[in-house]
Amino acid sequence: MAVSKSNKKKLSYISVPSQIISSISSTSLESLLLSPKKKAPFSPLSVLRIRFLWRDPRFWLFWILVFGVFGMLKVYFNVDPLIPFGRNPCAISQDKLMVLNGLSSTQLSLVQNEVQVSGNNDNGDEKSEFWKQHDGLGYRPCLQFSNDYKRASVDIVKDRTKYLMVVVAGGMNQQRNQIVDAVVIARILGAALVVPILQVNVIWGDESEFADIFDLEHFKKVLENDVRIVSSLPSTHVMTRPLEDKMTHLHATPEFIRSRYSRRIRREGVLLLRSLDSRLSKDLPSDLQKLRCKVAFHALRFAPPILELGNKLTERMRSKGPYLALHLRMEKDVWVRTGCLPGLSHEYDEMINNERKRRPELLTSRSNMTYHERKLAGLCPLNALEVARLLKALGAPKTARIFWAGGNPLGGKEALDPLIREFPHFYNKEDLALPGELEPFQKKASLMAAIDYIVSENSDVFMPSHGGNMGHAIQGHRAYAGHKKTITPNKRQMFSHFMNSSLPGAEFKKIIVGLHRDSLGQPELRSSKTRRDVTKYPVPECMCNKMQPHSSV
Repeated sequence: MAVSKSNKKKLSYISVPSQIISSISSTSLESLLLSPKKKAPFSPLSVLRIRFLWRDPRFWLFWILVFGVFGMLKVYFNVDPLIPFGRNPCAISQDKLMVLNGLSSTQLSLVQNEVQVSGNNDNGDEKSEFWKQHDGLGYRPCLQFSNDYKRASVDIVKDRTKYLMVVVAGGMNQQRNQIVDAVVIARILGAALVVPILQVNVIWGDESEFADIFDLEHFKKVLENDVRIVSSLPSTHVMTRPLEDKMTHLHATPEFIRSRYSRRIRREGVLLLRSLDSRLSKDLPSDLQKLRCKVAFHALRFAPPILELGNKLTERMRSKGPYLALHLRMEKDVWVRTGCLPGLSHEYDEMINNERKRRPELLTSRSNMTYHERKLAGLCPLNALEVARLLKALGAPKTARIFWAGGNPLGGKEALDPLIREFPHFYNKEDLALPGELEPFQKKASLMAAIDYIVSENSDVFMPSHGGNMGHAIQGHRAYAGHKKTITPNKRQMFSHFMNSSLPGAEFKKIIVGLHRDSLGQPELRSSKTRRDVTKYPVPECMCNKMQPHSSV
């Protein structure tokens, strides 16, 4: 029997009209052309079909239309994109830029934490009771000077015979307070004020001048109807040897200042004052109290470069919702001066005790009290664990974004670990700034403090861990801005509960909330207690409610 020598398989072809080919899919075409037992990888006709579509303008027009419709939906209905970006892509690109330029491990972990939660919906966080602002009782800024004050202003700003020079010392917030007092003293004496001289800070080595920190032209402009501000002594007085004095008298009244200096400044023409810190009386006539507010809240605006960066960091903090600002006082010198212990470890406690024994003059007051007595009296700063417990009890959500201001804590950033564990979205200005942004302000403690001040003052909620010039200044500024929520820790009453380990969590929270019900920045009359600073408690001299007339500077 003859066997065929050819083993090649024969292919069969079907003739199909072109109208049918164009109306069926490539998959169906393959099923017609190929044997059911074996699939060809690609049909020549499929390749031709793809090439035909690739060159067909209608194909591209279709996809342009699809992407256009999707873009319109994104704009009008806030549809989340399908690409992996958060709601604030600019912020993420900044984070990526920081990573590319190099970060510390702590900074990198903070950025990674932020990126991981960037796609989450924080509506629950934003709706938390913790962010709720209390009723400000309708109080608004109100600086209506008396007619007598206005009449006297005409002669005071015209005077060219008397000049007051002042040297202000300390940190930025101490200097700020002294500048406020200097303007008031110049007004009392009817003298022009030479731009205050900032004493070089021996602790931080900061040689910043007034115009480095504050907007000098704005300062002059705002006060032009109250006190004449000059950049330097005029030629008629430049060779005059100024009468120099230190203000050692506490709670100096306008009558004391006039009796001590008026005749001498008229005779000499120039008066130079030092040591102004907390020397001027807190209980001044109404017009002078208003002038203090005008200087503190209107005239002393930070220099444009500081203000610009401070506002940028504020925007970055607020880009994902409300934020809390903490002013933490956990530096080594704070523990030494307050007579308190940081509670980090036995070694750190011994370090502070030894430093205090070596320099007993650093202890600020009540040297006869033990550490525990100071703690229970509310004289000690809160450490990181205590701040975390207080915030949790007051209802701060774990997702809360926190900006912390202050110097380097004793023990480094590890001292902040209890706070970071409870509230991982924890940043300072170094974490928020892009590479190079802080470079112009490095090694200038006053300028760095000013940046902290801006971001803290702009926060939704502010809390200091201890009293101090910055905490008091921000409290007053926030009150003047509408009594924004400011938590003042009731340390004197809460520490006994902090030490009670048998107290159930729910009961502890109830007690802490009750202790702080009236310590959230509500309007409080300055006159309710003696010697309160109007720049911390601006009601009633500098703020009016709905029943009183309003005015603005």
